Amino acid sequence: MLKQGKREMQFDIITIFPDFFTSPLKYGVISKALEKGMIKVNIHNLRDYSTDKHKKVDDRPFGGGAGMVFMVEPVYNALKALKDKNSHTILLSPSGELFKQKKAKELSSKKKIIIICPRYEGIDERVKTFVDEEISIGDYILTGGETAALVLIEAISRYVKGVVGKEESIKNESFENGLFDYPQYTQPREFLGMKVPDVLLSGNHKLIEEWRKKKAYELTIKRRKDLIR
Repeated sequence: MLKQGKREMQFDIITIFPDFFTSPLKYGVISKALEKGMIKVNIHNLRDYSTDKHKKVDDRPFGGGAGMVFMVEPVYNALKALKDKNSHTILLSPSGELFKQKKAKELSSKKKIIIICPRYEGIDERVKTFVDEEISIGDYILTGGETAALVLIEAISRYVKGVVGKEESIKNESFENGLFDYPQYTQPREFLGMKVPDVLLSGNHKLIEEWRKKKAYELTIKRRKDLIR
């Protein structure tokens, strides 16, 4: 039962491997969010939208070349069946906009997100006519879009109110303020000669906050100067 004031967000995933999502969605905050009705994930088998008697969804590329390409018609049929006035459609693609925290936060305002997961050598170019945007999760190639779809679901869902128990956790996470997260320590106070910084044991919250900001900045400068605004 969805509690008053909590908004349900829906994801519709178009894939040829629907079972791929069965196990990953059973764990962590996403599993709890699904149980509580804060988010909803519907998995759609692209083959169900094929008009071919053998449920074929791909064919050889015109002009020759290696591999197979998703045909436009099954994808169009799926989108026609799933789209409504609240839909925002995403095609996962190596040439898409690089997915970052800012984009995850922006997409969390959508009520319904449809994600198309290509496979093989890609997807008919005409499919792009029917989507709102293309997204890439990084400058590398995967065998399919299913893994990337899971990344989007988790990153976006974390911004849905109630999914992450303490909103303070999100505010202090890496990338949220343009910096990496600050170093974290817990018990024991000393391990193999490595000690927890004294400032964290001081009880002085002002000094601790200043130390954390400094360390977050230093780490970001060292690893990713491009993130500094």
